Amino acid sequence: MNPFVQFVKDLSDRLGSGFSSLNQNDPSKVAYVRNLERQLRNKDTLVVPFEELSVVVFDLETTGFYPYKGDEILSIGAVKVEGTKILEDQSFYSLVYSESAPSEEITKLTGITGEMLLESPAMRDVLKEFYSYVKTDTLVAHHANHEKQFMNHATWLALRKNFQHRIVDTSFLTKIIHKEKDLVSLDDCCAHYGISIKHRHHAFHDAMATAKLWVESIKDIQELGFENLNDVYTYLATLK
Repeated sequence: MNPFVQFVKDLSDRLGSGFSSLNQNDPSKVAYVRNLERQLRNKDTLVVPFEELSVVVFDLETTGFYPYKGDEILSIGAVKVEGTKILEDQSFYSLVYSESAPSEEITKLTGITGEMLLESPAMRDVLKEFYSYVKTDTLVAHHANHEKQFMNHATWLALRKNFQHRIVDTSFLTKIIHKEKDLVSLDDCCAHYGISIKHRHHAFHDAMATAKLWVESIKDIQELGFENLNDVYTYLATLK
């Protein structure tokens, strides 16, 4: 069972008294969870028109680049986007508990201190809230391989579950739209579109900037005749 469904079982607002109450004696709750699991498994976001596509744009702040060598997630920030509309009132942000303080370099970069982490919720609880927030939406991130590695690792460590959500990289679009330009970093891409980042290397503010980049890229890619993610992936496959 994927982690999203596991978390939905635990949520009191969705399932009454939580996971322990979910049993065969409560068919309505069992049916609800099974329906959500089926939606995630069967949802084909590749063919959804961009103007109808619901995504969650997210960002992670981490202690480094290598989760399998001990680097950890410090915070998760996210915002929902429907088509080209950013739903600023539907956002997510949380620090993650750790007994180990980040290095001075990371603290200077992110503003996150060891004291802040000691007062934060555990990874399991943060992931529970995050997956319930995401539901079956597609995830979007800038240079998404970083986020994917950490989500894979954290989900397995905290839950012994595989991470199953699709993550779309914003660079998939910028490679097509601006193939003649060397737009690589989030700073470069945002500067091109005149997008300001309120607080760089803060997971929520970086996620918000990435959401704005996603929206502008969607508008541009549609003008080139691309209607959905399947069109994008098909085109990128011809470039390899």
